[in-house]
Amino acid sequence: MVLVVEDEPRLAQLSHDYLVREGYACQILHEGGGVVAWVRAHAPDLLVLDLMLPGQDGLSICRELRAFSDVPIIMVTARVEEVDRLIGLEAGADDYVCKPFSPRELVARVKAILRRQRRDSSAVRVGDAPSVTGLVLDAERHAATVNGQMLDLTPAEFRMLKAFVDAPGRVFSRDQLLDKLHDDQRVLSDRTVDSHVKNLRRKLEQVCPGQEPIRSIYGVGYRFELE
Repeated sequence: MVLVVEDEPRLAQLSHDYLVREGYACQILHEGGGVVAWVRAHAPDLLVLDLMLPGQDGLSICRELRAFSDVPIIMVTARVEEVDRLIGLEAGADDYVCKPFSPRELVARVKAILRRQRRDSSAVRVGDAPSVTGLVLDAERHAATVNGQMLDLTPAEFRMLKAFVDAPGRVFSRDQLLDKLHDDQRVLSDRTVDSHVKNLRRKLEQVCPGQEPIRSIYGVGYRFELE
């Protein structure tokens, strides 16, 4: 199920029709106030979420959803400035399209994200230990292995890796990663995140030579994709 949240009826219907034509079930909401409750009740596979909505704007919806859900979100905006796009990604959106856009482009982005979700969910899971194509995390023991090889991680590195694995493909800002690193309220800098990323990359490289699972997204943060 794809949820389209768009206050322009013609654009909402056009997006709906193209998605249905490609075989997706689709629902339309025209205002933002009821989106969070609808997602809780129906658990859609993906949201196409307009930035400017009556009732509640797209950014605040996105932030609220990210408190309990990793549902993929494609943000739709008529504000083409780079800072607006980056803010959308930092709030937890997975992708964005700028108005005016081709419905075919939207469908292509939906297909790409859902295909990636299916690929990630096909990984074998053992108990509560998340696994992504050979990477297995044991949250109780704070242990991580890749194809049976143990990763020697600090507690902070394990928390960061778990955040990435729980939402593969999602772009995390440095502030979002800082919130994942420590249980207490210590004051940390962006450099702390960069240092942990550097160390985590080095340790993953030892067991995944030739791969670069933690990608830097310029001006935004980091994304995890293990081939």
